[in-house]
Amino acid sequence: MAITLSASDVPAAPLSARLSPPQVWGIVLLAPYVLVFLAFVVYPVGYGLWLARQPSSYVALTHDPIFARAAVNTLIFLVIGINIKMLIALFLSGFFVVQRSWIKWLSVLFILPWAVPSIPTILSVRFMLNPEWGVINTLIFKFTGEDGPNWLNDPAVALAMAIGVHIWKSLPFWTLILITGRLAIPHDLFEAAEVDGATWWQKFRFITWPSMQTLYVTCTLLSMIWTLGDFNSVYLLTGGGPADLTHVLATLGIRYLRLDQLNLAMASIVCALPLVLPLVYFMMKRLSR
Repeated sequence: MAITLSASDVPAAPLSARLSPPQVWGIVLLAPYVLVFLAFVVYPVGYGLWLARQPSSYVALTHDPIFARAAVNTLIFLVIGINIKMLIALFLSGFFVVQRSWIKWLSVLFILPWAVPSIPTILSVRFMLNPEWGVINTLIFKFTGEDGPNWLNDPAVALAMAIGVHIWKSLPFWTLILITGRLAIPHDLFEAAEVDGATWWQKFRFITWPSMQTLYVTCTLLSMIWTLGDFNSVYLLTGGGPADLTHVLATLGIRYLRLDQLNLAMASIVCALPLVLPLVYFMMKRLSR
C-alpha cells in the first residue's frame, strides 16, 4: 500500500540549512544595527505618538496663544531663513570655485562655524549681543557715545537674530554641496560660451543653473526638513523669549516639558508632521528620478 505525502507534510529544512554562510554572517552583522534602530528610533517615535494620541491635547494647543505664535514663527523661519541661506550658498559656491590661493585659505575660515559645535558658537553670539557688556554694544558706545539697543528684548529683532545665526551656522555645509555641483559641470561648456561672447549672467542662466537646478531644489527641501528640527538657533540664543514670543515648534516642546506637560510637548512636535511628510515625499520623488 503506497502512502503519499503532500508538500505541507514534509518537514521544512532548518533556517541555517537554507541560508548560505555569507547570508548568515550578513544577518549576524546586521542584527546590532537593527536593535539600535528599534531602541533609539522606533521606540522613541512610537512612544511619542502614543503620548500625543489624546485629542484633548490638540484642543489645548489651539487655545494656547504661544502655540499659534510658534507656528507663525516657524513659517517665517522657514520661508526667510532657507531662501536667503540657499541663495547666498549658490552665490558663494561660484566664488569659492575660483582658483586663487587666498580663496582656499578663506574657505577654511568659512567652514569653521559649521565645524564647531553649536553650543559654544551660539552662546558666544548671545554674549556678544548682551546689552550691558557685549562686544557689539561696547563698540557702539565707543564710536557713537550712545548705548546700544537690547537686541534680544524685541521679539522681531530676536527672531531675526535667530534666523541670522541659523544661516551663519549652516551656510558652509550647503555651500560645499553646491560647490560639488558646480565642479561636476563640464568646463568645455563654459569655454564654448566664452568663445561665443556670452556674459557671466548668460553662462549662469543657460549652463550653471540648468545643471544645478535639481541639486538646488533637493538641497532646499532637505534643508527645510532639517530646519524644522533645529532648536539650537532659537533655544540657545533667545530661549524662546522675550515672553515666549520667539518660540518655534522645535522649541515649544521644550517649554511644555519645563511646565511638566508631556502630552502637549509631544502634540506640538506631532503638529510639525504635516509639514515634514510632504517635504520628505517630494524630496524622495526627485531623488528617484
